[in-house]
Amino acid sequence: MKYFPFFLLLMISACQTSHQSNNKNMDTHLPPEWSENQIWYQIFVERFYNGDPDNDPTPESIVGAWPYKVPEDWSVTPWTHDWYSMEAWSEKSGNDFYHNSQLRRYGGDLQGVIDKLDYLQKLGVTAIYFNPLNHAPSLHKFDASTFHHIDANFGPDPIKDLQIMAGENPNNPESWQWTTADKLFLELIKQAHQRNMKVIVDFSWNHTGLEFWAWKDILEKGADSEYADWYRINQFDDPNTEENEFDYEGWLGFKSLPELKKVNVENRKHGYPYQGNIYEEVKQHIFDVTKRWLAPNGETEHGIDGFRLDVADQIPMDFWKEYRAYVKSIEPNAYLVGEIWWAEFPDKLMNPRPYLGEAAFDAVMFYQAFRPARQFFGENEKSINAEEFEEELKAAWEGMPEETIRGMMGLNASHDTPRLTTSFHNTNQYKVDAKTTTENNYHSGKPSKEAVLRSKLYLLHQFTSISSPHIWNGDEMGMWGADDPDDRKPLWWPEYEFENESAHPALNSEESYEVGFDESLFNYYQSLIQLRKKYSSLYNGEFKFLKAEGQLLIYERKNKKETTIVAFNVGNEPITTPFSDADNYSIAFEANDGGMIVNDSLHLQSLSGVFLVGN
Repeated sequence: MKYFPFFLLLMISACQTSHQSNNKNMDTHLPPEWSENQIWYQIFVERFYNGDPDNDPTPESIVGAWPYKVPEDWSVTPWTHDWYSMEAWSEKSGNDFYHNSQLRRYGGDLQGVIDKLDYLQKLGVTAIYFNPLNHAPSLHKFDASTFHHIDANFGPDPIKDLQIMAGENPNNPESWQWTTADKLFLELIKQAHQRNMKVIVDFSWNHTGLEFWAWKDILEKGADSEYADWYRINQFDDPNTEENEFDYEGWLGFKSLPELKKVNVENRKHGYPYQGNIYEEVKQHIFDVTKRWLAPNGETEHGIDGFRLDVADQIPMDFWKEYRAYVKSIEPNAYLVGEIWWAEFPDKLMNPRPYLGEAAFDAVMFYQAFRPARQFFGENEKSINAEEFEEELKAAWEGMPEETIRGMMGLNASHDTPRLTTSFHNTNQYKVDAKTTTENNYHSGKPSKEAVLRSKLYLLHQFTSISSPHIWNGDEMGMWGADDPDDRKPLWWPEYEFENESAHPALNSEESYEVGFDESLFNYYQSLIQLRKKYSSLYNGEFKFLKAEGQLLIYERKNKKETTIVAFNVGNEPITTPFSDADNYSIAFEANDGGMIVNDSLHLQSLSGVFLVGN
């Protein structure tokens, strides 16, 4: 496939009319219409469900992933194993829990996702966001070995797939074949689409892993490699000296993730947009991979519905503008969501606005709305009152088209954060010291009852606010866990009986916790999803603050069809507030003990919320 100049891509996009009839947002800077009303569910495949034990990882399949040395007696960890308990091979290593946890594999795979599609449909999920699926040795797959193949151990025949890969020229799309894992992923897409579920996949165009085919060629041939200009290499080795002078840039200094080359760079600063592009041959490969997954064999109906783009601030804006135009030329309804997170950790989040619309993305992962929500609904070092929360939310939304706000991925937890209930249990600043160590008192075990109650209040807000709600896989099961890797435990499926979870090893405690699927919390999530689907005002209605005083928050969602009101008391004492329009409303949903309407007043119990519908 030849590289298309940007102006030609725009012409192609303008000529793509076959998909336009079902999207009022076409040919604009707005997100695809379908993205404005989704229930997102994020899947981390290795820890989701093991549907095919015959394809489980082997010691050979994880070579090249940090921490690199694989113990001789390494084996797959049983799914129901006590998370903080050392396996036999890890006990012998002499390394700590966090070191060994990166070597763990549990065998989650694509067959496991297919097996659980009915579960997702029962929950109410309408869109799946997959963490990287590309072939890679790590558990997280951000260290790609190839971009154009699904990980061999996610499919039914890893040995055959490796043979297929070995027979290709990875830089020539005409030589690319479909492995058994690739074909199973296409089958997964088909079955998801049959259930009216969208599918997007995570890619990082900023870096690769050490096992990436182009990088390995460089390590073998040095400056003579045809891919020598693909990466940010500072210096090649001088063969005339004993010392190895080879030096290169890795993502944020991590040498295990060599960074792909940027060109024409101006004013690059972490956490801020900057001008420049990606090296032409690398960009061509990225475009080829993008087309492969958007339109397998040239057919968009069999492809994915968009991309989540990792560490987007590390990539220059000229590339993103071209990338958006190219993606939309293939599939105008494709959804592009960027990871736009920290400008200055931990106090300043990035401004997503320069990245939205024609500049780059349809949406971002909307951490900018969750952080103030945690500060209001939780009790922590940065707690705020209702007036401050109103100001923070308005600031997060300011200057964005309403359609863009609705199309945002409205998340609260992910593979990069503590789980929701754990976040609400702890009082630290968001993402700061969010792991248990001997130096802090971060609680990584079973959350308190109050933490769960506060989480449920927040969830009522999440599902009645503007952006499309996002669920990190397992949160709806009642799972807890600190920051990475404790947020990446194998999911607590109800058919399994798990070992009790020990206290974190840093605590030197004999305490343990009973773990397992929380049916009541699952039902709570399910009810919130049904609520959002039933009342259209929750996804396309205007949002208006009615009252924000201290620990009391009330807002309205309204469209031509209906008016709904949501009220919260985040304090530990009951609140009564005047409600003069009481006769025209009834309570349709309660969070925790909820409240009641009596004598033109709304009575809210402590730590409660209610959803009211106009009669």
